[in-house]
Amino acid sequence: MSNASERRVKIVEVGPRDGLQNEKLPVPLNAKVELINQLSRAGLRFIEAASFVSPKWVPQMAGSAEVMALIDRSPGVRYSALTPNLQGLEAALTARCDEVAVFGAASETFSQRNINCSITQSLDRFRPVVQKALEAGVPVRGYVSCVLGCPYEGDVAAEAVLQFAQELLAMGCHEISLGDTIGRGSPESTRKLLEVCLRDLPSARLAGHFHDTYGMAEANVCASLEMGLRIFDSSVAGLGGCPYAQGASGNLATEKLIHALHAMGYETGVDMSRVQAAGCYIRQVLSDLHGQQVVQL
Repeated sequence: MSNASERRVKIVEVGPRDGLQNEKLPVPLNAKVELINQLSRAGLRFIEAASFVSPKWVPQMAGSAEVMALIDRSPGVRYSALTPNLQGLEAALTARCDEVAVFGAASETFSQRNINCSITQSLDRFRPVVQKALEAGVPVRGYVSCVLGCPYEGDVAAEAVLQFAQELLAMGCHEISLGDTIGRGSPESTRKLLEVCLRDLPSARLAGHFHDTYGMAEANVCASLEMGLRIFDSSVAGLGGCPYAQGASGNLATEKLIHALHAMGYETGVDMSRVQAAGCYIRQVLSDLHGQQVVQL
């Protein structure tokens, strides 16, 4: 690695939202707030803290406005939220979110199951959300699900992923997170996807979001690094999954990602010991909820 910019990796911490949304029991409000505070004190500068979706669809995200009101906002930290529609965006703006995100899928069936509309309809729905957010001075991130496979359709064409990402960038998203929603990706399939995407998209605008269903997330990160990506999503303690993708286990653990990156000579600006402490904290909270013993990573 020839210069500092190539050694620096941006980590987007998704544990407080993507990590907790799949929990069966309600996580106490104060625990969510404490988790976010611990993560920001650990040096994580991009934290997905909330989701302004209907509690009917994702009950765990109820109370997102209260979470945003109670967290200790650290200087230089960007606290973001998912906003599927204009109503969600209004709530996020009221809650003073620093960034918002729209989320769709490269799979037609998954789009229908996840957000109850077609791919084309989802893009039409996102445009006014992105436009209004940008008019308010709030940056927008775009998520693309099922980039390396769909639980309903199987293989997903790389060209379909590229087209969706291009649409999101064209409407104003500053960054696109490519999500291996069911964790079926391999280094080979990851490289093939990125070979297609990077023909037309700059690597600086793309992030890797790998679920660790089959233990391949770290290997896929390494493949992405080789292809030029320097942005990755991860979830403290490996929390998460997707309520609309059967068998999709947790995200890549932030602790594991940081350990791997530091071992390879990359810089993250994150305090590993504090991230580990945050992971221990939230595992204890969840174990208490479920009446189980804490399982160490």
